[in-house]
Amino acid sequence: MRIKQKTCALLAAAATVAAGLTAIVAQPATAVPATIPLKFTNNSGRAEPVYIYNLGTELSTGRQGWADAGGGFHPWPAGGNPPTPAPDASIPGPANGQSITIQIPKFSGRIYFSYGQKLVFRLTTGGLVQPAVQNPSDPNRNILFNWSEYTLNDSGIWLNSTQVDMFSAPYAVGVKKPDGSTISTGRLKPGGYNGFFNALQGQPGGWGNLIHRKPDGSILRALAPLYGVETGALPASIMDDYVNRVWSKYSTQTLTVTPFANQPGLKYYGRVSGGVMNFTNGSGQLVTSFQKPNASSIFGCHQLLDAPNDQVRGPISRTLCAGYNRSTLLTNPNQPDAGNSGFYLDNVTNHYSRKIHAQMADGKAYGFAFDDVGHHESLVHDGNPQMAYVTLDPFN
Repeated sequence: MRIKQKTCALLAAAATVAAGLTAIVAQPATAVPATIPLKFTNNSGRAEPVYIYNLGTELSTGRQGWADAGGGFHPWPAGGNPPTPAPDASIPGPANGQSITIQIPKFSGRIYFSYGQKLVFRLTTGGLVQPAVQNPSDPNRNILFNWSEYTLNDSGIWLNSTQVDMFSAPYAVGVKKPDGSTISTGRLKPGGYNGFFNALQGQPGGWGNLIHRKPDGSILRALAPLYGVETGALPASIMDDYVNRVWSKYSTQTLTVTPFANQPGLKYYGRVSGGVMNFTNGSGQLVTSFQKPNASSIFGCHQLLDAPNDQVRGPISRTLCAGYNRSTLLTNPNQPDAGNSGFYLDNVTNHYSRKIHAQMADGKAYGFAFDDVGHHESLVHDGNPQMAYVTLDPFN
């Protein structure tokens, strides 16, 4: 799911990983230990010190906190209002060309890393306040950082690279399987980092406004378009033309959604009538309805495209969100799409996600919250992981 500043730690991070779970059938783990090793390698080519944080929810208790380098859990102390400084949860990272191995416990959470200086975390009475660099006053705004999300439980590990909130410091993730082989994702093509920012800067329509720079002009990140709309960097009407065309098409035609790949006979049928898109099941019964979505709803997969954790509206909404971001609803009335050849071809589309996918070595990314619809997400999973990997990649 989309990740916004939270007063409760890592709810959205857990949702993002969970989104990947719906598309993957986990293999039973033989015996996932209490912690597994994570090898953290710095191939960035940068000289600044690196700081690592492992923040999340302890699955055995539901407590929120942080893990030290040995995998030991530390619950957050009570916060305050205004927020109070959180304990220093940083782990010294490896220098360029070096690696360290830490232990990660059974968490649902995030592995942050920052260059040059430590991140600023605070605690409210509701829990941890996440960095929210779309806010100009956020203390982390001028820090170069990024994060990966993971869930480690009795069924194994799910580990992703994510660009749902922003595209920033490049990295890849991987998992070592019991047979000794390794699967990985998240790596950019050679030249992909600069290629992405150059392409985004050159995209007409204000997309270059998503790029954040330090006071010295060096690039920090590109915000996801949801935050571009929320902050005014992108016009709120940026998706209206496409939505209007979708609304017109399905006033006279039917949009068929088959939300579960393993249930090809379960279909829902959408038609626009009376200003809403109504979905019926195979018996003709109305199951849910959607108002015409705006750009915020599309880019955030929320609000008018809310996706509750149910078996009807949520799966339909996920599919619609993917179709709007990829601009395939006009070209394919049977959703989701079988492949990616038709993605992002309309002039009105999520150009941020389009340009991220174009620079990925394997084509996979979390360019928006439900990029896992159809298995296009940058996620690795194994039911009996021997080791996890995070590798900081060059800025080229």
